[in-house]
Amino acid sequence: MAPLITWFGDDFTGSAAAMEVLAFAGIETVLFSDVPSEALMARFSGAQAVGIASTARTHGPDWMRAHLPAPLGFLHGLGAPILHYKVCSTFDSSPTSGSIGTAIEVGLKVTDAQAAPMVVAAPQMRRYQAFGHLFAGNFDGVFRLDRSIMARHPVTPMDEADLLRHLAHQTDLPSALIDLEALWSGPQGALDAALAGGARVLSIDSMEPVSEAAAGRLLWDNRDRLGFSVGSQGVEYALVRHWLEAGVIAPAPMPGSAGRVAQIAAVSGSVSPSTAQQIAWAEAHGFKAIRFDAARALQGERAAEEIARAVKAGVEAASQGASPLICSATGPDDPAVAAVRAVATDMSAANEMIGQALGEILDGILTATGIRRAVISGGDTSGHGMRALGLSALQAIAPTIPGAGLNRAYGDGAHDSLEIALKGGQMGSEDFFGWIRDGGGAR
Repeated sequence: MAPLITWFGDDFTGSAAAMEVLAFAGIETVLFSDVPSEALMARFSGAQAVGIASTARTHGPDWMRAHLPAPLGFLHGLGAPILHYKVCSTFDSSPTSGSIGTAIEVGLKVTDAQAAPMVVAAPQMRRYQAFGHLFAGNFDGVFRLDRSIMARHPVTPMDEADLLRHLAHQTDLPSALIDLEALWSGPQGALDAALAGGARVLSIDSMEPVSEAAAGRLLWDNRDRLGFSVGSQGVEYALVRHWLEAGVIAPAPMPGSAGRVAQIAAVSGSVSPSTAQQIAWAEAHGFKAIRFDAARALQGERAAEEIARAVKAGVEAASQGASPLICSATGPDDPAVAAVRAVATDMSAANEMIGQALGEILDGILTATGIRRAVISGGDTSGHGMRALGLSALQAIAPTIPGAGLNRAYGDGAHDSLEIALKGGQMGSEDFFGWIRDGGGAR
C-alpha cells in the first residue's frame, strides 16, 4: 500500500519535526538519512509516511540540481499522493544557499505537478503567516520575520517577511497568494483562479485552526494536480488537522515520556540567543558546558587536536556525574562567532566542518561513556552530526515542544537504537536539555 505522504527535508532537525507531527498523530512514520537500501526499507515496510533528511539547506543551486532529483524521484516512486519538500519554519534560504526556489523548480519537474502549494506557517510552533508575511515567536514575543533573530542568521539572514518577495530572488516561477480571507470563506475559487492565471507557486496563509484546516483540505482535495508541496511541518499539521476532521485517520493518544536517565550528552553548533539561554539553564542544572574552539579547529592540522580535547573534557565531565554539553558559541554576540568569520573563507564549508566535528565529538563521548541518550542542537549541525554517528533512520518516541521530540535512531554501528533529539537553534523551551534528560513527554 502506498504511503499517505512522503517528504524530503533540507535539514535534519526540520525533517525530524515533520516526522513527529505524523508519528504523534498515530501514523507509522520513518525518516531516513539518505535513500535507503532495500534491506533498510524492508525493516520499515509498514510505514504510512516516509521521509529522507538531507543537508540541502547548506548547499548552492548547482549542488541542488545535481543531487535533489534522485531522492525526490525515489520518494515520488513510492506512490504517495503528496511529496513534501520540507523547509525551515523560518524559511532559511538565499539565492546561493539552500535555494527554495531551485528546489521548487526541481520538484515540479520530478513530479510533473501543476503547481507547488507552500505552507510555511505552523501555529503550534508560533509561526504565523498573514497576508503573505511570516511571523516567528521566541522567548521574547512574536515578531515579523525580518525583525526577528532571523535577521541576524549567519548564513541566510532574512530581510523580507513577505515570502513570495523573498522567493522571487531565487526563481522566476510565477506565484500567487491564497490569503486568510480566502481560507476563511472557502479557498477553492482562489486556487482555481491562481492556477488559471499560470501560478506555479502558491503561498498559503495559516494563523489558527480554521485557516490551518482549510489549508490542509485545499492540499488534500487537490492532490491530483498539487502533488508536490513546499513548506515547514505546517504542511503536516494542516494535513493531519484535515485528515482528522475528514475521518482519514483516527485520533491517537499522545505518547508519554521515555523515562528519566541520569546523564545525556549534547553538542550545539547553534548561535541562536534561544540556544544560549538553554545552555545557561543547563549549566545551572547538572550539565557541564564545554567550549569547542571552532575557529581553532578550522585551522587545518589543529582540528583533530581540538576534537580530541573536547572529547576528553566531555568524558571527564561525565565521570564526575555531569551531562557533557559541547558548544561552539553562546549566542550571536559571542566572540567565538567573530573568530570563526575571521578565519573562514566559505561560511557554508565552515559550518559543515563544525557540524562534522561536533558529530565526531559526540561519537567519542558516547563511545567512551556508554551514554545512550543525546541531543544535537542546530539545524545545520544535526545533519552532519547524524552522519558522523553512522545513523540511517529515525522514529519519534516522545514529544517535547513541537518540532524537537525525542527519537530512536537506527544504524549499522555502535549507536544503533540511540535515543536522540535534534533541535533547531530557535526551538525548544528554556529547560530543553533537562526535558530530554527527563525523557520528554507532553506537559
